[in-house]
Amino acid sequence: MCNCLGETQGKIKQRDMMTEKESATDKIIADAKATPSPAKSMGDPGITPLSPSHIQQNDTDSNAHTGPSFIVVVAIDFGTTSSGYAYAFTKEPECIHTMRRWEGGDPGVSNQKTPTTILLTPDRKFHSFGYAARDFYHDLDPTESKHWLYLEKFKMKLHTTANLSIDTELHAANGKRVKAIDIFAYALAFFKEQALKELSDQAGAEFDNADIRWVITVPAIWKMPAKQFMREAAYKAGLVPRDNPEQLIIALEPEAASIYCRKLRLHQMIDIGTKTNQNGFSPTENVGAGMIQGDRYVVVDCGGGTVDLTVHQIRLPEGHLKELYKASGGPYGSIGIDYEFEKLLCKIFGPDFIDQFKIKRPAAWVDLMIAFESRKRAAAPDRTNPLNINLPFSFIDYYKKFRGHSVEHALRKSNVDFVKWSSQGMLRMNPDAMNALFKPTIDHIIQHLTDLFEKPEVSDIKFLFLVGGFAESPLLQQAVQHMLQGRSRIIIPHDVGLTILKGAVLFGLDPSVIKVRRSPLTYGVGVLNRYVEGKHPPDKMLVKDGTRWCTDVFDTFITCDQSVALGETVKRSYTPAKPSQQVIVIHIYCSEKEGVGFISEPGVRKCGTLRLDVTGTESTVVRREIQTLMQFGDTEIRAMAVDVATSRTVKASIDFLSQ
Repeated sequence: MCNCLGETQGKIKQRDMMTEKESATDKIIADAKATPSPAKSMGDPGITPLSPSHIQQNDTDSNAHTGPSFIVVVAIDFGTTSSGYAYAFTKEPECIHTMRRWEGGDPGVSNQKTPTTILLTPDRKFHSFGYAARDFYHDLDPTESKHWLYLEKFKMKLHTTANLSIDTELHAANGKRVKAIDIFAYALAFFKEQALKELSDQAGAEFDNADIRWVITVPAIWKMPAKQFMREAAYKAGLVPRDNPEQLIIALEPEAASIYCRKLRLHQMIDIGTKTNQNGFSPTENVGAGMIQGDRYVVVDCGGGTVDLTVHQIRLPEGHLKELYKASGGPYGSIGIDYEFEKLLCKIFGPDFIDQFKIKRPAAWVDLMIAFESRKRAAAPDRTNPLNINLPFSFIDYYKKFRGHSVEHALRKSNVDFVKWSSQGMLRMNPDAMNALFKPTIDHIIQHLTDLFEKPEVSDIKFLFLVGGFAESPLLQQAVQHMLQGRSRIIIPHDVGLTILKGAVLFGLDPSVIKVRRSPLTYGVGVLNRYVEGKHPPDKMLVKDGTRWCTDVFDTFITCDQSVALGETVKRSYTPAKPSQQVIVIHIYCSEKEGVGFISEPGVRKCGTLRLDVTGTESTVVRREIQTLMQFGDTEIRAMAVDVATSRTVKASIDFLSQ
């Protein structure tokens, strides 16, 4: 469990109040000295349960987000491909303002959000974000652009990095490495500045950041380290001070979409089964008007990097939501189609050339992918005419230098018969070829949906809401329709790309709207328990002063897919081994399995550290009891602790980033 913490931190000891007389247990714990035994403990063999595990429902379910009242809620939708912000004043919660339209933009693409692209100067200072970053980078001379650091689609790194930490690095387009925390902090600082400027302009005076509650959206399938990373980036960006964490809420993207969707009026959406805006209701009615107590619906959030699914049930009269099945999904966002296009280019021109071109002409590569993006949006099941993709002049020129023959020659030699060369300097793709680029990504989504609909918890689904930028794809819409075969009504909000943003504002105004969530993982700590012959494996036995203990026992806090109400708390008690000990460190383990016996089992990993700082809570009691309360019903795990003898609060924090 804990590493041996030396003289300063000592060992954590616990006792079982249910089965042992206190004095006998105290003596064992006080006198215990390790003697040679067969046990090879993974963790520190110094703790045994001090109090029974029990879960208590807090009286106040909004206690996780109490604090000062805010004048305005600003939500930042930090997406893989595009980002934006929206806000609402607490006095006018129904009126959600989306940010001003951005300078720049692509023809045919709504610019209510801006690309998640960032540009740093050659000396690594922030230069610009979004369209401004892209356009400035594009206009740089190729000899100059090599020295600038341009980053895009970097959000996925937080999902794909196994041992995410504050030191995790990203690669810029020119191959140079930069700390991820700096990039995320620069981006959030940019949005803070934009939002404050807009609010100040509206108010006609300087707007105080302390009056804002900030909300940042993340995929629901993200693990705790990634959520904590976003929070750390927000602290670094000056979005909120570290000593006021309540000013920032981490919202889960499909949850935000769900909160918005259930408020939709019928004229604000399309039912793709009937392609009509009115489904037998009057157009001013809420979707909620068609929903009754207990109705279940699925939100499928199809973004640039991930596809995130959540299953909710309406609980009337307040319209609270209950999560029926743990959030699921995967890295099946629309950037998968970009990777397929890149693979196609490698097949035609050779991976060696494409790799070199990206490094030597990074700005031209960005141009090529922008050209592909606009054609990607034109892909549809019934399209018959080809799609033309402009090749930048430097691509054609550099290929000739690199290979000694023309791009046209490469296309003829490649045997890729569905991509032709146009003399206007364009690749002509037939519609089937474009649709083939979508297939692997869409197949992943459909397979995931198929598996989800087979779960017993996911029966009788009335609506399926398709949201996120990728939800606009007619190819994806058709595939979902075909898979469901009329089992649920497929609803697409009109402002599908802003659904999460608007829902995140509503969530910031009332974080207690989601009353019940499902735990994505099983969480617990490693402890010593009394060794029971026949129940515990002999190689886990540890003898201390003649008493036999079983090491590495996984003491479960909460199990995977368990229903947890908002504000629901798991209580544990610990005691410092030495009265002088100032810090208790407890390692937290997690697993995707429901039943876990030992921390040494396959699939169980150390995922976080709970630090209890008892400085300033000195007590006359010989054996102090520190009662720890951990909340699991929110979007982040929270910890609080109390010194029982003095009733004073102990500093408690969980770190998921220092593994």
